[in-house]
Amino acid sequence: MLSNKIHKHFENKVIWITGASSGIGRALVIALSSVNCKIFISSRSEEKLQATIDQCQDNKNNNIILLAGDLTSKQVNQEILQQIKQIAGKLDIAILNAGSCEYVDIEHFDSALFERQMNTNFMSMVYGIEAALPLLRSSADAQLIGMSSTAAYMGLPRAEAYGATKAAIRNMFAALRVSLLPQNISSSVICPGFVETELTAKNDFDMPAMITASKSAEHILKGIAKHQQEIHFPKRFSLALKFIASLPNPIISWFVSKTILKSNKARI
Repeated sequence: MLSNKIHKHFENKVIWITGASSGIGRALVIALSSVNCKIFISSRSEEKLQATIDQCQDNKNNNIILLAGDLTSKQVNQEILQQIKQIAGKLDIAILNAGSCEYVDIEHFDSALFERQMNTNFMSMVYGIEAALPLLRSSADAQLIGMSSTAAYMGLPRAEAYGATKAAIRNMFAALRVSLLPQNISSSVICPGFVETELTAKNDFDMPAMITASKSAEHILKGIAKHQQEIHFPKRFSLALKFIASLPNPIISWFVSKTILKSNKARI
């Protein structure tokens, strides 16, 4: 349940959410479905997007519009934003959440995996930003939101590809935050820890401080309403990683090898 203050922030806004067919994206749509706003949702699967809409019991105003497409395509992003412009005439908030996670097998280092991760996680977001900015510039209170991860804070075994894409996103948004200020567009990057989703259900390792997708959505929407520059959670996990990442590199390497790497080897 959103607080009145958060609820008010999203009132009458036009919002685009990518990766809305499952996980955090779906939870965001469900949480916002009770608000008097217009929500455009995108991902590859039209069927899964419809399932997201079906789960929105508070969607009394039929304010959710499905725009399916492959977001790794520059053209598809342009076409989706053209449809948003034709239907709504504006865009206030873009939440670019689409992404996936593939882990690296160091014994079979595969450049194709890195390319897939970069296209799905990073380039799809770049295409989304490129397509969304012209519409965002016409909003009086525009916000650009990108999904990164706490994996962006430091290099972790098996996450060489995934972590690299999330670090790229975090770095890009640090620059966009400054570059877009003169255009009255505020930007935020989201760095969640472990969240219960279809992706994390496939993981074969311990995931400390895991939270539900709905709780994650609450953190994100609260952060967006406050215009937080970096929305990271759960704090007991994200702050711990931030502290470790601030240590000298030899200490970080020692810590990772003694904890994460050792834990991974125990499962092989």
